[in-house]
Amino acid sequence: MRSGVIAQKVGMTRVYNDAGEHIPVTVLRMENCQVVAQRTDDKNGYTAVQLGAGTAKVKNTPKAMRGHFAAASVEPKAKLVEFRVSTDNLIDVGSEITASHFIAGQLVDVTGTSVGKGFAGAMKRHNFGGLRATHGVSVSHRSHGSTGSNQDPGRVWKGKRMAGHMGQTRITTQNLEVVSTDEDRGLILVKGAVPGSKGSWIVVRDAIKSGIPESAPRPAALRTAVTEGAE
Repeated sequence: MRSGVIAQKVGMTRVYNDAGEHIPVTVLRMENCQVVAQRTDDKNGYTAVQLGAGTAKVKNTPKAMRGHFAAASVEPKAKLVEFRVSTDNLIDVGSEITASHFIAGQLVDVTGTSVGKGFAGAMKRHNFGGLRATHGVSVSHRSHGSTGSNQDPGRVWKGKRMAGHMGQTRITTQNLEVVSTDEDRGLILVKGAVPGSKGSWIVVRDAIKSGIPESAPRPAALRTAVTEGAE
């Protein structure tokens, strides 16, 4: 089990394959995705790596977190996420993961916070059909109709689909295909839509239902000192 990465959603565009067919893709950008801490079985009871991405101003970083970043010798990060990994896939603190961590054609699970829609009716929120256009129905064509039962139980069941707050929830979309990656610019192009608004933080992991390709870098695709010197 490898570590995932933290990326920022840029937006959607299209690319063309060799057959000339257009593929809708979501562009995810990785920025300074570094290992901030390790969690080991001996010390913490589980094995994981804590990654940080983006940059945060020092004056806006709590004092305790400043010490946490200083111990790892990394700049303050805007986003922190832990990833459970196997023991042989632990990554050294301070290492930076690049976009080539994923390979073209690989399937990934993408997690983000969906766009908030505010208060929405039952037709928009749950895809209800609404009431009839005529035959006694007036004014309430888009309502959800009856919500209760008879005298027994005489109440509305918990979880009843009704109008209410829509969106702004944590959503994981599984088995999205990685179309291509750009290590120099830190871009990952994922086929299809990804939950979240533009600029939101997205977590990308190896697809849990499809496994890890044999050619995928292990424990991760790391930026080396030689690469940094060349840039």
